[in-house]
Amino acid sequence: MEGDGRKNKGDDPAFIIVGRVLSPWGVGGEVKVEVLTDFPERFDPGSQVYLLGKEYEVQKSRPGKNFVIVKLARVDSRDDAEALAGRYLEVPRDQLHSLPEGEYYPFQIQGLEVWTTQGECWGEVVEVLRGQGNDVLVLRPANGGGRETLVPVIEEVIKEVDLERGRIIIEPLVGMRE
Repeated sequence: MEGDGRKNKGDDPAFIIVGRVLSPWGVGGEVKVEVLTDFPERFDPGSQVYLLGKEYEVQKSRPGKNFVIVKLARVDSRDDAEALAGRYLEVPRDQLHSLPEGEYYPFQIQGLEVWTTQGECWGEVVEVLRGQGNDVLVLRPANGGGRETLVPVIEEVIKEVDLERGRIIIEPLVGMRE
């Protein structure tokens, strides 16, 4: 499950988060951005991003270690940049990149029911945690009680993702619910 950002509030987000402004960088309005997309070219010069509902052009950018330094049009001072700290950079949903078959955006997965191959409903996906080796689905229990369950997004566990039916079929590993 790879792709741009994470789900915004709501079932059908108009904008998808691709980065988070961490802090100002220097005195000329540049910002340090945490990249929350598998498509870092979103921050290439000339690209358009949205922040607080306003469109900004990326004037320049350069990669850092686990972040990117970005200069946005109309953000021209350290004070301007400081005001953006903690804010999210977004792109319109209709500008999302197509993903290869079998890969999904996190917002497509959140809200799906998770069923085992034996026909037992384990709950609903409430979050997709991005990991180094693999992503992990966080499930709210089907009966509303109990603990959340973590389901690794690996081939041995995820057997089918059916967006049309709103469900994921899994083959649980031994001890996965304990």
